[in-house]
Amino acid sequence: MDTKQSTSATNGQSAHPIEADAVIVGAGPVGLFQVFELGLLEIKAHVIDSLPIVGGQCVELYPDKPIYDIPAVPVCTGQELTDNLLKQIEPFEPTFHLNQEVSLVQKREDGRFDLETSQGTRFITKTIFIAAGVGSFQPRTLKVEGIDAFENKQLFYRVKDPSQFHGKNLVICGGGDSALDWALALAGKAESVVLLHRREDFRAAPASVAKMKELCDNYEMQLTIGQVTGIETKDELLSEIKVTGADGVTRRMPLDNLLVFFGLSPKLGPIAEWGLDIERKQLKVVNTEKFETNVPGIFAVGDINTYPGKKKLILSGFHEAALAAFGAAPYIFPEKKIHMQYTTTSPKLHKILGVETPVFD
Repeated sequence: MDTKQSTSATNGQSAHPIEADAVIVGAGPVGLFQVFELGLLEIKAHVIDSLPIVGGQCVELYPDKPIYDIPAVPVCTGQELTDNLLKQIEPFEPTFHLNQEVSLVQKREDGRFDLETSQGTRFITKTIFIAAGVGSFQPRTLKVEGIDAFENKQLFYRVKDPSQFHGKNLVICGGGDSALDWALALAGKAESVVLLHRREDFRAAPASVAKMKELCDNYEMQLTIGQVTGIETKDELLSEIKVTGADGVTRRMPLDNLLVFFGLSPKLGPIAEWGLDIERKQLKVVNTEKFETNVPGIFAVGDINTYPGKKKLILSGFHEAALAAFGAAPYIFPEKKIHMQYTTTSPKLHKILGVETPVFD
């Protein structure tokens, strides 16, 4: 499924606030499943994300990396998981507001919330669901004089199109999973791959380290221990980096592209100013019955929340989204008693989902 076609993205200043029952902050897997759980309760959702695409960090950071712990799905990629979730929530027609982050949240006298985004989109909403992962990720950058001028030209902190590096001479910096994964993926496709790490020990999966060393033994890639300490340019292009090794000697290394994976630094951003209880850059939930924060009407699901026994798993976020939806229903339908129904047997849910109720003999 083409995620661009499956979203209704909005941008720009809204003349009047959008009145909403639910606003979800974060369009990652848990945010998307929150749409589904709310939809089953006939609650329409608006979804806001700072990224220009749906799928959150799952698509931004590892779209092609396999995920093995989604129930009943032996293996899928981050992109496949996102595409399937988008297909699942199609009946509920959520509205996506992409490439903008929430800049303001204020409680109103009537109990609802005023919410505004960095693009000027304004809402008056009864409930808010924060499914923003661990906040917005910012790559840890390479601190070398003059290097910033080449960012997104020859210097990259993320890989969005692997094919642009085919046939190139690459230097990949880092010792974690991202650095090893891309070194292994591009070895044999790039003209050359040099993995540059500051020490002999790696933080990546042992199997990846073993495979990397095997490729080095077979002269299919190289490993160099050292750090980038300077650059050389030619015709306004980055032509070489200066690498200082553990022996203190600085050597020159020619290259076409430099890929740097020093990890990501999570930032809560404006969420930290909303008056929510925060513990170690995570939102504390009042209880695990409905995953509500200390502010009534604001719920936190997925990696952004914390509570005793918390496990940062996508499947845990799915569970939290289900309970949060039921917890939010009284704010949206104060006079309505919410009954638990099953998608297997409920004609009402079948109608909501747009499927036929099966007839059994």
